[in-house]
Amino acid sequence: MPGDGPTARSALARRSTEALAAGGLLAGRIPAFVARPAQQRLAEAVADALEDRDTLLAEAGTGTGKTFAYLVPLLLSGLKTIVSTGTRALQDQLYHRDLPRVRDALGTGLKTALLKGRANYLCRYRLERAKGEPRFTSREQVGQFQRIVAWSGRTRMGDLAEIEALPEDSPLLPMVTSTADNCLGSECPFWGECFVVQARQRAQSADLVVVNHHLLLADLALKQEGFGEILPGAQAFVVDEAHQLPELAAQFFGEALSARPLVELARDAVGECDEVPGALAIVQGPARELEHATRALRAAMDGLPARGTRERALQSPALGEGLETLVRAVGALRDALGPLRESSPGLDACHARARELASRLTRWHDAGAAVDADPEDEPAAPDPAGEVRWYELSARGFRLQRTPLDVSAPLRAHREQSRAAWIFTSATLSVGAGFDHIATRLGLVAPRTLLVPSPFDWPRQALCYLPTRMPEPSDRDYTWAVVDAVRPVLQASRGRAFILFASHRALREAAELLREEGEWPLFVQGDAPRHVLLQRFRESGNGVLLGAASFREGVDVAGEALSVVVIDKLPFAAPDDPVFEARLDAIRRAGGNPFRDEQLPQAVIALKQGVGRLIRSETDRGVLVLCDPRLTRKSYGSVFLDSLPPFPTTRQAGEVEAFFGHAATMAR
Repeated sequence: MPGDGPTARSALARRSTEALAAGGLLAGRIPAFVARPAQQRLAEAVADALEDRDTLLAEAGTGTGKTFAYLVPLLLSGLKTIVSTGTRALQDQLYHRDLPRVRDALGTGLKTALLKGRANYLCRYRLERAKGEPRFTSREQVGQFQRIVAWSGRTRMGDLAEIEALPEDSPLLPMVTSTADNCLGSECPFWGECFVVQARQRAQSADLVVVNHHLLLADLALKQEGFGEILPGAQAFVVDEAHQLPELAAQFFGEALSARPLVELARDAVGECDEVPGALAIVQGPARELEHATRALRAAMDGLPARGTRERALQSPALGEGLETLVRAVGALRDALGPLRESSPGLDACHARARELASRLTRWHDAGAAVDADPEDEPAAPDPAGEVRWYELSARGFRLQRTPLDVSAPLRAHREQSRAAWIFTSATLSVGAGFDHIATRLGLVAPRTLLVPSPFDWPRQALCYLPTRMPEPSDRDYTWAVVDAVRPVLQASRGRAFILFASHRALREAAELLREEGEWPLFVQGDAPRHVLLQRFRESGNGVLLGAASFREGVDVAGEALSVVVIDKLPFAAPDDPVFEARLDAIRRAGGNPFRDEQLPQAVIALKQGVGRLIRSETDRGVLVLCDPRLTRKSYGSVFLDSLPPFPTTRQAGEVEAFFGHAATMAR
């Protein structure tokens, strides 16, 4: 394959494969470690890329053990390394569980550090401020705040993940954490004991730093969320779960403005007036107007779809007026804060935030004429080619976003500037055994590539069932047909199933149908926090878990608790996604084929993520149910099927029953 690595094994590759072999260092020191040839192949490829400071694109199927496969050569190389994972949960698992085990087994003395974005660390300054002006809306919030205060006196790292009872979406978090905008920097009275500063110092002195994609991309985009100062020194980067990177990069190389920072600015500006005589009389009015204008704009957006383009939003005259009112309100607060900048670091920071928010709002709206421009601000840029401006609504807020359609150029520029080795790996990167799609989106030109199939015994462990007589996915009774087709499978498996839906509407409809039957405990996305739902599902013994797109990843349930994965429709991107639609238009204008070049490969990768939930260990057995009739009726169906593991496939429900009957016999 073009771009493949050299055939000669480097010394690092040899040492890495020896460490991962039967009788090697890991086998001797990690209980239950099993040597896997696929893992050794991946480790060898990683080692060669590190030695040559090259780029490797590697798909490692579920069960390969890819984390150990890249950690071993990284630790043996001694290179200054940044490892980036997809989520904070994976980041914690890698740092607290996998990394110590491998490091101890290899006997290396390399220093490691865990670094998260500043929103994960307690800010003592904002905690003290919150004590003085409580804004709690329930007893539960008061209790949570008291737990944070008690914990703040004993924590060493200041990582809010240490507080197990604190929800990830708690409204208290913005009150006790800082952002790049509201941080006072070295002028903060708590600078000497700042947890963010301490975390950065640990990262600067470490040989291997574990971060997440949000943090990595924020700093590549020069938004300085955490560790921009250590990027230039890194000699190797490993991007795990690399299939997520292009979509996330589009967010970070773009620009966003949401309701919450506007309201927080207004409240923080008033709060900072306490120690400056006369400031409150100047700031309070404009701050109140900013809060009012933010809420009024959200109210004006009530009749809009949940997501859409700027052009779609501005078809509403009321929304256009609301935007101009908000622009004026931000500008008025900015101007009110200007003369007070020298009075305190807090007011100076609020003025800088107001300037930045006013500029972002103007750039999204092109409403420079609606407010007197600050002479220090740059003029609003015209809407460039290759960018889409859009909005998204939440229950009580909004987000205005400018998103580039192609991030391959900035990603390539940062990679080339680093002169480091780059390893991109995931269980879902290829489409039909090829890497062209993901390579193009990451800006990779002729990278080394490696496809390591899952080592599981798929013919013995799994079966793929394609139900017959399914209606077209657009049929109004399609979800009913899915439930009807799945019913005999659930009977055969005694529940123990995970059903993935293409939409929340279909999820709710199916949940209602299954509740009427009442045969199995149901665990429905949205009924409880994700981790709580998964724990209840694991413990139920015969439950059925129902989820939508966000559940395609991160559902890791090994054993009999999850014995069936059902996918209702092929996961083509939603037609209401303004960024995706703009990207398809750009491909069309450039002479490409939007379906072949973007829609199909993206859907294949998404399907592989869902399928990956089924078999999680060498002892798992399970049935995959793919309900979408397009797999057999459309020519592109073979692209999906050819990209999946080597399942035996059936269209007979009786074979599913026999599969589970055999499993029961084996269990006895």
